[in-house]
Amino acid sequence: MGYTITYNWYAVYVRSRAEKAVYDSFIDQGFEAFLPLERKLRKWSDRKKWVDVPYINSYVFVKSSEKEYFDVLNTFHVVRYVTFEGKAAIIPEWQIDAMRKIVNSKETFHFSSHHFQKGEKIVIDSGALVGYKGEVIHDSDGKKKVLIRIEQIGYSLVVEMDILEVKKVKS
Repeated sequence: MGYTITYNWYAVYVRSRAEKAVYDSFIDQGFEAFLPLERKLRKWSDRKKWVDVPYINSYVFVKSSEKEYFDVLNTFHVVRYVTFEGKAAIIPEWQIDAMRKIVNSKETFHFSSHHFQKGEKIVIDSGALVGYKGEVIHDSDGKKKVLIRIEQIGYSLVVEMDILEVKKVKS
């Protein structure tokens, strides 16, 4: 009877401005990793330059097994795992998949650490996130937005979309 190794996604907290270095180290070690980046125009006194910056500062996502726990933790610039009840918090594959899809899409979105009140449960009907479940929220500007919580790190993926692209989940 063989032992099956299970791989899960985890979030690791890293030193400030070390996200890309940690991501590269994970890839060099053979891990699957994810670092959502956005392209921004940065201005200095003498020049302007387009740079890729993390959407979520100080976090990198890594897929590993329990056996590789300390390999991840001992990677240079990794501070700690994001934990829940004393254990490294597993991030569901669908949440990583949703982040990847939205980062690679043309949808308007942002990540938020704001804790929203629970709203109406929905499923996305069309667009890059078709089939994903979330909540409808109302911002102060009155626009409809879809919220997908990434509870393990205290962030939410907020996508601004036409409310016609979602439908209510039946209880």
